[in-house]
Amino acid sequence: MRIGVDLGGTKIEVLALGDRGEELLRRRVPTPRHDYDAIIAAIAALVRGVEADLGVTGTVGVGIPGSISPATGLVKNANTTVLIGHPLDRDLAGALGREVRLENDANCFALSEAVDGAAAGAGIVFGLIIGTGAGSGIVIDGQVLRGRHLIGGEFGHNPLPWPSVAEVEEAPACYCGQRGCLETWVSGTGFADDYRRATGLAVAAPDIAAAAASGDPASRAAYERYVSRLARGLAQVVNLIDPDVIVVGGGMSNVASLYDDLAPAMRPYVFSDSCTTPIVKARYGDSSGVRGAAWLWPPGNPVA
Repeated sequence: MRIGVDLGGTKIEVLALGDRGEELLRRRVPTPRHDYDAIIAAIAALVRGVEADLGVTGTVGVGIPGSISPATGLVKNANTTVLIGHPLDRDLAGALGREVRLENDANCFALSEAVDGAAAGAGIVFGLIIGTGAGSGIVIDGQVLRGRHLIGGEFGHNPLPWPSVAEVEEAPACYCGQRGCLETWVSGTGFADDYRRATGLAVAAPDIAAAAASGDPASRAAYERYVSRLARGLAQVVNLIDPDVIVVGGGMSNVASLYDDLAPAMRPYVFSDSCTTPIVKARYGDSSGVRGAAWLWPPGNPVA
């Protein structure tokens, strides 16, 4: 049995998978996001509760909104800030009495979709979550590409490629300290912010997309700008790693027209005589993170 834990900002979810990926049990509790010790206790209680109910001890993988720094062994880059500076993997291992594998939640998303999701069987998978932010991961032959600094696949904190003069001038500030990061343009938040800058109106991203589909001129213009920006970002990914599949999750993955509109918008920027990279919606949606955490112990690994 493989147990996955998704440590989110508002909830902690646990999922037990059988050896063939079948779902055995799922639970969630609110995240005590300002209390590190309470987070450790909540995760340990969820895992023990699942094991008690199923009568089996499992391996444990945890997806977190950040990563463990290879320099310090402590959590970095976490938007659940109480985690930063703590040895979360070691503390969870101590609480559970066994090895615990930790991974960035976007990497877990990509791994889930590569193992048995929308990109199952593909050699190189780029997984992109575009919702409040823009997180991403790369999986090659079933293995997460972490990189030297554990920031492999960090799509959202690269600059918007091939920007217009206007885009350079109005590049939004990013929380990372830079301006014009892709996350500020292609997240659902970035889509809504762009519409607000153009119209003065605060409208949620799904409503802008729906209005664009209905022919509203201002919404349609915002949507076309969004497609251009996301297409340029994805073309850069194709030029760098040439993935077999791009899998999209998060709130913006529900905008059905993107799957038809992105490919032709990418072609002028891809350094090839053609661009046939499939762009597909995640099979498991919001469940991909917790499933990917469970698959941090892949088939063939010893199961406790």
